[in-house]
Amino acid sequence: MPVLVMKFGGTSVATLDRIRRAAKRVGVEVAKGYDVIVIVSAMSGETNKLVGFVNETSPLYDAREYDAIVSSGENVTAGLMALTLQEMDVPARSWQGWQVPVRTTDAHSAARIEEIPTDNITAKFGEGMKVAVVAGFQGISPQGRITTLGRGGSDTTAVAFAAAFGAERCDIYTDVDGVYTTDPRVESKARKLDKISFEEMLELASLGAKVLQTRSVELAMRYKVKLRVLSSFEEQSDDAGTLVCDEEEIMESNVVAGVAFSRDEAKMTLVSVADRPGIAATIFTALSEGGVNVDMIVQNIAEEGRTDMTWSCPVDQVIRAEKAMEKAHEEGVINYQELIADKAVAKVSVVGIGMRSHTGVAAKMFKVLSDEGINIKVITTSEIKISVLIDRKYMELAVQALHDAFGLDKAA
Repeated sequence: MPVLVMKFGGTSVATLDRIRRAAKRVGVEVAKGYDVIVIVSAMSGETNKLVGFVNETSPLYDAREYDAIVSSGENVTAGLMALTLQEMDVPARSWQGWQVPVRTTDAHSAARIEEIPTDNITAKFGEGMKVAVVAGFQGISPQGRITTLGRGGSDTTAVAFAAAFGAERCDIYTDVDGVYTTDPRVESKARKLDKISFEEMLELASLGAKVLQTRSVELAMRYKVKLRVLSSFEEQSDDAGTLVCDEEEIMESNVVAGVAFSRDEAKMTLVSVADRPGIAATIFTALSEGGVNVDMIVQNIAEEGRTDMTWSCPVDQVIRAEKAMEKAHEEGVINYQELIADKAVAKVSVVGIGMRSHTGVAAKMFKVLSDEGINIKVITTSEIKISVLIDRKYMELAVQALHDAFGLDKAA
């Protein structure tokens, strides 16, 4: 039988009624002749509650016990989903990560999947089981301990299973009905895309779009897993949602596929740093060791042997960055005049594979922002992306103006 992977996020299984609704969708696919692997998240809010229990019990917790506790939410959902399917006369069985087994690294709370042997589940399919309900987000370490994959890890679990089992498709059910040209809450004219390339989706996910977890898109692109994003709460047709696929499968597309944004950014500038070989490595090694996720980087032209170094990072990591630089300064590793933090910026990006073959996208983007009186603080580009840092108060205006300028409310 062909295999289909279906993943249901926390809002899709938040109540018993929603679990029944999800189970009915699974039943439809079973009736079409699929063996189905269902990946489930914890019921909405459960993981946060469990994390709260851990922090209240032990602020400096043992990461191995943290994983044992927070993974239990998915186990509950998997069992309830299996029972619901059984009540519908669909042969189903729940599976925890260690039972598959989902073999991972031993980086607790941030493990990476290394292998998913297919023998156990395939054998049960051969015995008549039609649905394997697998607890997402979790696996087992080489030491035999439960591990978790980090927040959003159920998406990664789903894609990894689709790759391991050679699934026909991996359907991600969520609270939105597909991937949009931008967030409809910011731009009312945002349009749902029928198809989007892996590369575009990866850029959008990494730039702030919350529809899919970045690691899951990376995995799908590597193993050529067709992803479909669709809503748990709407009636579905065969072409519902958005298909994330190879660029070659998209006949026509706009030059720009979407506008992404990240509201909670900060711009930090190290003023008057000694300009010498290795200084950038020294600065960003210190930031990395301090747990700072650096994104955009700009180095000014040196004057009299001194230069300024600017970078962006999440606004909640500013204090970490400041401490890392202060420590490096005190140890004499980095000599600088001052560190300036601007906590009121946002990142706005345009993304599209059409940029490879069309010129003038950057010029158009900058002209649009200029016409709206929006000053650009930092610019960074890739082959299919242009990102800018601007004052946060202009973020929604910038998104709306760019969405209009690139005609994203209209199909190609």
